[in-house]
Amino acid sequence: MKRLAPHRSLKVKLWCYFGAFALLILAVLWLLQIFFLNTYYENMKAHEIEKLGRNLIAEYGTEQFEDSASQLSYKNGIIVQLFDQNGNMLFPNESSSGGMPPMRPNPRDFRAFLQKLENGSQTDSITYTVNHERFKTHMVVFGAKLQNAEGGVEYLYINSPLAPIGATTQVLQNQLIIISILALVIAFILSYFIATRIARPIINITKSANILGKGDYNVTFHADGYSEIAQLADVLNHTTQELSKTDALRRDLIANVSHDLRTPLTIIKSYAEMIRDLSGGNPEKRMAHTGVIIDETDRLSALVTDILDLSKIESGMTPLTCSRFSLSLAAQDILYRFHFLVEQEGYVFDVHLEEDTFIYADENRIEQVLYNLISNAVNYTGDNKTVTISVRHTDGDIVCMVTDTGKGIAEDEIPKIWQRYYKASERGHRTNHGTGIGLSIVQGILNQHHAVYGVESEKGSGATFWFRLPYAAQELFDETRT
Repeated sequence: MKRLAPHRSLKVKLWCYFGAFALLILAVLWLLQIFFLNTYYENMKAHEIEKLGRNLIAEYGTEQFEDSASQLSYKNGIIVQLFDQNGNMLFPNESSSGGMPPMRPNPRDFRAFLQKLENGSQTDSITYTVNHERFKTHMVVFGAKLQNAEGGVEYLYINSPLAPIGATTQVLQNQLIIISILALVIAFILSYFIATRIARPIINITKSANILGKGDYNVTFHADGYSEIAQLADVLNHTTQELSKTDALRRDLIANVSHDLRTPLTIIKSYAEMIRDLSGGNPEKRMAHTGVIIDETDRLSALVTDILDLSKIESGMTPLTCSRFSLSLAAQDILYRFHFLVEQEGYVFDVHLEEDTFIYADENRIEQVLYNLISNAVNYTGDNKTVTISVRHTDGDIVCMVTDTGKGIAEDEIPKIWQRYYKASERGHRTNHGTGIGLSIVQGILNQHHAVYGVESEKGSGATFWFRLPYAAQELFDETRT
């Protein structure tokens, strides 16, 4: 199979993106400063002349008009003229121009101005650009149609040459070439360091992830760089811890299951061989040997069933099917299954079940909890073979307690008893019917129900396993369902 070409690294992509961004900025700068400079300058100049013209229009008819027009003309290098409707120049005159005859506009340009003002504009003012043939340059013209105090019409005519900016453009172009080269060099250098800085923590995490993929759970993801990487590193470190626990659990499960399966399988094989070789013709021996095979087969079946149940609970494959039921009645039903122990082996079940002990839970799962707790108590109770079961009300909850009279559990071993296959030391396991998974199943089911549970024990005084669930009163249950 042909191997696909590797993708570009994040560092290279970031470097390219930063470089492209710098090029884009420089391209926009060149367009604005070189190619669009003339257009921008003409628009700016036209706007400036129009603004000055409107300021003069505001002072038209006042005594300050001629002074303002002279000052604007001098300060801004523009020509301000005022004509009557017959084309006679009213301003500037010889007195306002220092005794010099004022310069009149080109007659053809002036006629074009009047025509534009009279016909081409829907307002009383106009701004446009015209090519001045005599001076070989462009002029910005602003004109306005004014009405004097006598009701006559006068025309304000302002024009200003557009200074040639070719030399300016050339200077800017030379400067931009130098600036562009420096900017690109600096941009690529900075972008390289920025891209390296951004990509480094991701590269480090990728290296650590490769190590984790090889099964080394001692790897640590370092949270350097920025907040998103820190969050990712925290999640991966937590994931590594969980994977490490899962892997350890898997190894323990394989080791324990292998051990537990090996013993009954060996026994089954041995007794099967004994039946074949020795006791095949002796009915009594054959019956005894086949009884052992049946017992060990039942134990194997129970072990496999418990493993499957625990796997389903931990994986969440089987959701809870909750209903309202009496915990006391459920305990009675479970105790009936142990009645043969009372008749055949002399066990004593001290039962204290209160009435109206309704809870809202998965009845089958809770019955499995009761069965496992009672079975555990039977296996570890004392020589008096007494097991106490109670179901009662406590602070708005229903509490179930199962107590044995065995040797108890050491304080440091109590947190460990919920682990699968763990057996407390010196507790005195009475029978070999347990699979070592019962309490793990109890814990998983109670966790699914968000129940409070625990164990109270001291060495030499037995152990009490308990759990509590909220009381489901009928009226509250009805209100919740409606």
